[in-house]
Amino acid sequence: MMKRGWCGCIMVLFLFLFFACEEVIDVDLNESESRIVIDAQLSDLSHSQRIRVSKTVAFTSEISSQPVEGAQVVVIEEEGRVFEFSYSDNGNYINDDFLPISGRTYRLQVVNQGEVYQASSFMPNYIDVDSIGVVEERIFDEPFYFATFKFTDIQGQRDYYKYDLSINQSRFLFTGVYNDKFNDGLFVTHQVADSDRDLIPGDTITVRRYCVDSQVYRYWNEFQLMNPGTAAPGNPTSNISNNALGCFSVASGREYGLRVSGFRSTQM
Repeated sequence: MMKRGWCGCIMVLFLFLFFACEEVIDVDLNESESRIVIDAQLSDLSHSQRIRVSKTVAFTSEISSQPVEGAQVVVIEEEGRVFEFSYSDNGNYINDDFLPISGRTYRLQVVNQGEVYQASSFMPNYIDVDSIGVVEERIFDEPFYFATFKFTDIQGQRDYYKYDLSINQSRFLFTGVYNDKFNDGLFVTHQVADSDRDLIPGDTITVRRYCVDSQVYRYWNEFQLMNPGTAAPGNPTSNISNNALGCFSVASGREYGLRVSGFRSTQM
């Protein structure tokens, strides 16, 4: 009788805790506070630069973000020159006459409804590649293709690399970042592919290879660790102040065209 009484008490306590926990974790995602998102990926690949400013929306919203119009967007070079960005559409702010110079630090300032968002980014010198191509790797006897970059890392300095990929003239997508923590000054091979779509013979691909600073590397490294193949990305650590999301990057880069041709590679 005593054991049965204790069991009854334990069961009642368990049910109480169970329903109490259910009450605590019932969160209304629609009431999450909106946050500013700043996407500023600048480079020396073009004189035309774009910065997008938007706000987050409720999880159940039919749109992915709310464009912000009327913000003041400028980038300031360490020499003091100011580059103003003018509103275009869909939250995009454009400057068509801005080619950043490697070895310099740039500051971003966005002012929206009295709130100020700031960031800085150092633009490293570009590290040239010695050879590029497409290699075939067989995994479980199935062929997989990778764009391959071979080069000598600069000894005695921390180097960080970012890759974006376009397949058959589709839009560029981020594919990965690397650092030289374990291969400083060595001859290095980087392999690049799309995590969502396998390369196949006949594909033409364009790879944008960037040298970035440590904060930009951290952002994209966290992104790829948080979101392997997911459609709902998490929020990596931003280098932008005032609780903003997104990343400000000024990178040196080069663009490479390749064709996947089976057992050999062809540079375009």
